[in-house]
Amino acid sequence: MDLYELLESTLAGLGYELIDVERSARGRLLRVFIDKPDGVGVDDCVAVSNHLGRLFAVENIDYERLEVSSPGLDRPLKKVSDFIRFAGESVKLRLRVALQGQRNFVGILREVNDGVLKLEVDGKVLDLELNNLEKVRLVPKL
Repeated sequence: MDLYELLESTLAGLGYELIDVERSARGRLLRVFIDKPDGVGVDDCVAVSNHLGRLFAVENIDYERLEVSSPGLDRPLKKVSDFIRFAGESVKLRLRVALQGQRNFVGILREVNDGVLKLEVDGKVLDLELNNLEKVRLVPKL
């Protein structure tokens, strides 16, 4: 089982969703981003950090520093379930391969079906292949 799968199953058991995992170039810093429906607070991060510290000792995961954090207001969207959950929200995205000469878009996430994300930009709906998405983030509501 790789690190991502281990974290995903462990966090689901604790009632959290794994958003992302980052490792520093030398692998010494391990950064884990978590979420749950009613949001993540400092107490959640402490509890998850303590649990993961014990888990990593048992699983012999080598790291020097562990950081557990919420994904922030501009949460990244990576999985199909993310796109479904946040339908109707404003997103900022970057494509791997340009569409009509453009790679960056800001619009309203409408739906996702059969590997295609529908994004409304200036009243027009664009069909974007999921495998062409490089980065997608929520636009924070302030």
